[in-house]
Amino acid sequence: MKFLLVFLSAAIVNNFVLTYFLGICPFLGVSKKTEAAFSMGLATTFVMTLAAMISWLINNFILIKYNLPFLQYVTFILAIASVVQFVEMYVKKASPALYHSLGIYLPLITTNCAVLGLALFAALRNYNFIETLFFGMGAGVGFTLALIIMAGIREELELSNTPKALEGVAITLIVAGLLALAFMGFSGMISV
Repeated sequence: MKFLLVFLSAAIVNNFVLTYFLGICPFLGVSKKTEAAFSMGLATTFVMTLAAMISWLINNFILIKYNLPFLQYVTFILAIASVVQFVEMYVKKASPALYHSLGIYLPLITTNCAVLGLALFAALRNYNFIETLFFGMGAGVGFTLALIIMAGIREELELSNTPKALEGVAITLIVAGLLALAFMGFSGMISV
């Protein structure tokens, strides 16, 4: 039951994009089309899950064991960069069309603060390995959910009659703010 609560907390109640405002760059950059948003969400979910597991292993078996917690930032960034390189090579080989549709945003997962935030939050909250795994999956699913919702709304906005002053970035930021407000309605429901 606790694993489900950790998952739901990361996905909905404490959504990284809409509650903590982490990962805004890909959220705004890739959310123009639902297909690209879904693909980016899956790639980010995969990276977040792997990064959560790897950072937990590094933190517990190296950093804490040898009293080196001050190296968390550096080691987590290196681990995340390695995972993203692996994912990028795999996507480029397995699906060149997906690789080209994601463009620059796939390598930018390395600098996505949501992935680093995930590793640091998991260490700060002292989750065990399974909780960290569910936390990583939940954060990735929440990121994907936010991307898909935003992409769907942006696709509908292209077909609607938006006032001239609000076209483009302005309406996108207003929608992002309204989504964040809607997700803040879940705050306090689960505290894990």
